[in-house]
Amino acid sequence: MDRSPTQITLRRPDDWHLHLRDGAMLAAVLPHSAHFARAIVMPNLVPPVVTAAQAAAYRDRILAALPAGQSFTPLMTLYLTEETDPDDVVQAHTDGIATAVKLYPAGATTNSASGVRDFDKVRIVLERMADIGMPLCVHGEVTDPDIDIFDREAVFIDRVLKPIRKWVPDLRIVMEHVTTQDAVDYVRDTHKNLAATITTHHLIINRNHILAGGIRPHYYCLPVAKRETHRIALVQAAVSGDKRFFLGTDSAPHTDANKLLPCGCAGCFSAPNTLSCLAEVFEAAGKLKELEAFVSLNGPRFYGLEPNEDKITLTKGDAVSYPGHIDTDVGPVTVFDPGFALHWRVDA
Repeated sequence: MDRSPTQITLRRPDDWHLHLRDGAMLAAVLPHSAHFARAIVMPNLVPPVVTAAQAAAYRDRILAALPAGQSFTPLMTLYLTEETDPDDVVQAHTDGIATAVKLYPAGATTNSASGVRDFDKVRIVLERMADIGMPLCVHGEVTDPDIDIFDREAVFIDRVLKPIRKWVPDLRIVMEHVTTQDAVDYVRDTHKNLAATITTHHLIINRNHILAGGIRPHYYCLPVAKRETHRIALVQAAVSGDKRFFLGTDSAPHTDANKLLPCGCAGCFSAPNTLSCLAEVFEAAGKLKELEAFVSLNGPRFYGLEPNEDKITLTKGDAVSYPGHIDTDVGPVTVFDPGFALHWRVDA
């Protein structure tokens, strides 16, 4: 265990999985991701971002919503459908419009109805992506109703991911928001073209936080949090320094009204306090020295980008307070509550 410092300086982090939504919600939540220099922006709007032209237009709306004095680069993704035009994907990547393509199995999560059911229909797109080195970001869950929700990630690896990697071995894939020991082990056992993002909230909560003592809808997300043994596996992967694991917050804002519906929306809004939460997790593991690799270095390395040159400083002191929610023009959004005091603040 290393002795914990009271101040650490990191290269400015990136977020490799972020939901910004659109319109009034975009304007409200975007400033809370300003600690990040870049972010892979999810395309599951309504309607989804499926073409280069739509991705360029969405990027313009994000940049227009960015407050004066803040710097932030959205890295756009295309939503993969069974009708996706491979030529459009290639052109989007060549023109610098789209960094990656996002695969949602149909029905897996929020706004995923347009996702893929028949993977044979997207094989040519994946082959073209492999040819140009364009990554595929994967929501790794099957949606079969006969598969237990806590087993859907492990089943996805066997039924979907392994066949895809056999068909297109040169395709670079990011398993997003992994939640299980199974996924961690699969990434560790693969030495080429595979990496994984881990969210802030999955490093902190397990399924008891959602269900024990009453349902807590603001901890409900997809993939759903699993057993404590899986959470521990995620922490071990995140703090290990292994270059194949890096931060993707999956910060996903929903209004409280939508979270509290009888069929509430899945997602945790962690953007405001993510770096404070992560510093606590890494300090508790005795691995603060590995925080920079997880949030600032491993992601750019996989995506073929340079790490950010500018720096941020985190300082440990008295408990840091964050608002319980933020106000938006469409209603309040609850901020992720880690369930313990935060003592690390972002200084600059």
